[in-house]
Amino acid sequence: MEGITGKLENGVFTATISGRVDSTNSAAVEAALKELTAGKEIKSMIFDAEKLEYISSAGLRVVLAFKKAYPDFKLINANTEVYEIFDMTGFTQMMTVEKAYKKVSIDGCEIIGEGKNGIVYRVSPDTIVKVYKNPDALDEIKNERELARKAFVNGIPTSISYDVVQVDGKFASMFEMLEADAIYKKIKKEPEKIDEFAKASVGLLKKIHSVELKPGEMVDAKADYLKRAERLQDNLDPAVYQKLCALVQAIPENYHINHGDYHIKNQMFLHSTGELMLIDMDTLCLGDPVFDFGSLYNAYVGRERAIPGNNQAFLGITAEQGERFWKKTLEYYFETTDEAKLKEIEARAAIVGELRLMAKAIKSYKGTPDGEKQIASSKALLEKEVPLAGELTLAKI
Repeated sequence: MEGITGKLENGVFTATISGRVDSTNSAAVEAALKELTAGKEIKSMIFDAEKLEYISSAGLRVVLAFKKAYPDFKLINANTEVYEIFDMTGFTQMMTVEKAYKKVSIDGCEIIGEGKNGIVYRVSPDTIVKVYKNPDALDEIKNERELARKAFVNGIPTSISYDVVQVDGKFASMFEMLEADAIYKKIKKEPEKIDEFAKASVGLLKKIHSVELKPGEMVDAKADYLKRAERLQDNLDPAVYQKLCALVQAIPENYHINHGDYHIKNQMFLHSTGELMLIDMDTLCLGDPVFDFGSLYNAYVGRERAIPGNNQAFLGITAEQGERFWKKTLEYYFETTDEAKLKEIEARAAIVGELRLMAKAIKSYKGTPDGEKQIASSKALLEKEVPLAGELTLAKI
């Protein structure tokens, strides 16, 4: 039948269907597909719907017949209209139905933010796209969209993804956003206002930390850090390692939201209102605020102290500006200028932060010059501070 082709590769038969499948031609489509598959050793089947314009209930019955014949059956490259038909009729619950992804170019686009898992580009005055570093990131995208939804409905200002696209073969999320500037850009333009920007950043951080969810709604930060700590076992003094694990284990259960990767490249000032909002939500987790302060310490001072120049390379600010932003963040959040108190808070945050930095270096770039610098720096701090620490929690300070 015209408009239907098929090919068999490694036991997988891929059928391509063009045009419309409805009551006028569904019987002919089914007959043509049976003819194409007759006598072949087929383990699984794929319907490529890239050229399929519409499918009716009669066409869905054809799909269902082949789904019954081949349990691993899936349909790919469905346009929005076709996908919605499958979704509305419940087929997406019975089988794999993959949407076609629009291709978006980022050539010449400005990078406006970067997080652990992706880079954010502005592709038009009111549209941004987050390109995920992992080429197989669909599960990550689904997870981040759900996390962002939970944050948004609980009053945390964040943009919500409205579409999934592809950029240079990688998956990406599209977001609608009004004109905005990341804090790091504001610091570049108006360095004399760094204290003001730190105060705004703390305001948003407190809003994040004020939201409490049920256990299991997000990743448990303490459990995550205990897993990270396991990587340090062969790189720390045994007594220090044992106490470090005990300190993390002793952090009280806490189900308030932590951002997990909070820094000045993923906090955006909206031009219209001056409101600060987040553009990166895939690291949200639950736990004591010490976990966020550990990552804040890393972003502003920890990496820079181990690898000079990191602040300029990653955040676009100087080492001195990073130290200033970190100090003012502590002062504003904990509402104190008491140096002894601030030193105690920094020590707790540094232990958690250096645990994370060292674990990442061991896992991802041990043996490289920067990796060895980071491991040595983290080891020195942990072996100095851990024996002196009484606890790590910051919730009561």
